[in-house]
Amino acid sequence: MHVKTITTTPFSDQKPGTSGLRKAVSVFQQAHYLENFVLAVFDTLGNVSGKTLVIGGDGRYYNREAIQIIIKMAVAAGFGRLLVGKGGLLSTPAVSCVIRKHRAFGGLVLSASHNPGGPDGDFGIKYNIQNGGPAPEKVTEAIFQRSKALAKYRIAETPDVDLDRLGKSEAGSTAIEIIDPVADYADLMESLFDFAAIRKHIAAGFRVKFDAMHAITGPYAREILVNRLSAPQDCLLNATPLPDFGGGHPDPNLVHAKELVDMMFRADGPDFGAASDGDGDRNMIVGKQMFVTPSDSLAMIAANSTCAPGYSKGIRGIARSMPTSQAADVVAKKLGVPCFETPTGWKFFGNLMDADKVTLCGEESFGTGSDHVREKDGLWAVLFWLNILAVRRQSVADIVRGHWREYGRHYYTRHDYEEVEAEKATALINQLRSSLASLTGRRYGRFRIVLSDDFSYKDSVDGSESHQQGIRVIFEDSSRIVYRLSGTGTKGATLRVYLERFEADNSRHDQPTQAALKELIDIADDIAGIRRHTGRDQPDVIT
Repeated sequence: MHVKTITTTPFSDQKPGTSGLRKAVSVFQQAHYLENFVLAVFDTLGNVSGKTLVIGGDGRYYNREAIQIIIKMAVAAGFGRLLVGKGGLLSTPAVSCVIRKHRAFGGLVLSASHNPGGPDGDFGIKYNIQNGGPAPEKVTEAIFQRSKALAKYRIAETPDVDLDRLGKSEAGSTAIEIIDPVADYADLMESLFDFAAIRKHIAAGFRVKFDAMHAITGPYAREILVNRLSAPQDCLLNATPLPDFGGGHPDPNLVHAKELVDMMFRADGPDFGAASDGDGDRNMIVGKQMFVTPSDSLAMIAANSTCAPGYSKGIRGIARSMPTSQAADVVAKKLGVPCFETPTGWKFFGNLMDADKVTLCGEESFGTGSDHVREKDGLWAVLFWLNILAVRRQSVADIVRGHWREYGRHYYTRHDYEEVEAEKATALINQLRSSLASLTGRRYGRFRIVLSDDFSYKDSVDGSESHQQGIRVIFEDSSRIVYRLSGTGTKGATLRVYLERFEADNSRHDQPTQAALKELIDIADDIAGIRRHTGRDQPDVIT
């Protein structure tokens, strides 16, 4: 086997975000672009001789070509063993599962998550560390610094690996194993949930629909829901992964999963609906004529956690991202466990889980999970809900309304202004930051501001600090407005505005969410000048 050395020059834009490096496909297809970033990762890891690397992605456009490049560079770097998902496929939570089960050194996840795919879409890559979770900031920063100082990379001149045939091969001193992308993950799910109870509930006539959005979770849902839980084949929608996600936007929300939502809100609709995203780490839960917000879903899973065998002894604690509603805090208080508030980004939960401080974690952006892996996990959340429903024998709507009666309702919404010109979005946030000191004490109608700040976080495990994680405006009655610029898109900037108001009165729990939050929505624009800065009269997506 011959290893070739290729001269290269650095790219200035390879700084990983909270979910790795995401760019348009055309950017990754530039000569040396992917290779430079992969080398920066390998160089940052140090001596990888003999170590195990997991490789897989969500099947989006350029996935297969990228994997062949990565395999050849990993061989040249001296990895001892490569575990590659068949067809180049592995969901993000499955990568975490495989890393942990096989005690791998780490893994490369090829995905841009919920972003569109295809030749004109997006691509992404991130490194997950030995615990199965996304690399922490100190690692991603080191990768970025290394990417700016590259002069050459090494790549093995070996034939492409047959990604579609299970089995083992060798290239130089590296063992390459094409693995079943679903088996390890499905076995883990069966160890956590009462599959017999769920199977019995489905057999009794409980109707399920799952929308894989032509993304990675189709094969996982088929193995688990159909093969192991005996749901009918037609419970699956859009279950074949496609490089362009069938031309759709694989983001499981009320806008992009409209086919499923419309089905669930029909009078004769199924009893339970769910969807997952491009790489399988997000979820949407919908009952018959009842959408469950991700924030409520986290709280309700926590409140009913002992329904599932894997959590029958209770939970140690809950962690939520700062913009996520405070519904989980109320449940944690009643259960007598801590609730941690972190910045957005699943990597912030890893230390808390590794230190056994929390069991459940969640983000308002349709991400929920637990310490079974170190990623958010869409199908895990779906199975948890199915387990709860099988045990309680109530409808989704009855469980949701019963929860509100017991804990109160946190009216909550997120308004997304997508592809805003970066300069305009930055100007809006900078003006907000400069006005924070003057906001406290100000009154807007019946709402008086008691705190306005730019959220900072100090990790209770390793002491690391993160600053400027979102602008919070908190009112006297605990209502909140949060403003953030999202790092998950590749075009312009996405301004996210989060609004929350608590309602204890049971007789006021059935108001339409946007109507219940109308005053705060108007105040959010008054404070930030959203229309003035962005030129937008309304958000692109409301969830």
